[in-house]
Amino acid sequence: MSINPDALTQLVADARGGNGAALNALVAELADGVYGLALRMTANPADAEDATQEILLKAITHLGMFRGEASVRTWVYRIAVRHLVDRGRSRVEALALDFERFGEDLLDGLADPGGDAAEAEEVKLGCSLAMLTCLDREHRVAYILGEVFDLPNRVAATVVEVSEEVYRQRLSRARRQVEAFTRSYCGVVNERAPCRCDRRVARAIELGRVKRGALTLVGHPRSLATHVQEMESLHGAARLFRSHPDYAAPAKVAEEVKRLLANTDLAVLRDRR
Repeated sequence: MSINPDALTQLVADARGGNGAALNALVAELADGVYGLALRMTANPADAEDATQEILLKAITHLGMFRGEASVRTWVYRIAVRHLVDRGRSRVEALALDFERFGEDLLDGLADPGGDAAEAEEVKLGCSLAMLTCLDREHRVAYILGEVFDLPNRVAATVVEVSEEVYRQRLSRARRQVEAFTRSYCGVVNERAPCRCDRRVARAIELGRVKRGALTLVGHPRSLATHVQEMESLHGAARLFRSHPDYAAPAKVAEEVKRLLANTDLAVLRDRR
């Protein structure tokens, strides 16, 4: 379970003071949240792992710039958003999907229900992550922060470094697009919509998006964090995206960051205000 904000701030102070154990604990504490954002922005676990390492290294080596004007997590999310918005395209983003093309892809190859429950769940998770890439990055990150992570508008606006009004407008536009699409196509959101996860299993296997016996997302490491969500009060699309597990960063991500930091002069972490 995540530690409280005061304890996290103390870890930052200790790490800046040269405490290597605190530095390692800080990396481990931040990894899951950064990875969860990166996975939803890139829609690909391998790209999310790479981005998470890059973001954590950037954040840790800039600890001397932390001012305490926002919480540690908000500060790190801000670094993460800048990085993810400016980063090269992920494997899924390279497909240049938009909602029209994505809808056509969903309807292509619908078959009789097949596969087991785990394979249908893998289709649902992979499909909904890919769906997010139909939004441009600014609207995608607004949707993820507001509709998936449930950050208050004020905090999310701080993370993306725009006014609260601009953030609300982006979130509203993203919601409208995602809701309209899922109501038209997604059987999880609208029982009258044509697409069903179990009807996409055979096609997903054929295309290599689902590998029997090696379900990437269903078998993904899970975070120990607990989030209580009032699912019944959410819009259909929000329920779909919040039904995803709390993805944890694979252990190798934090371990690689720690390995790279082991060769770093901790003096660079000191207060540079």
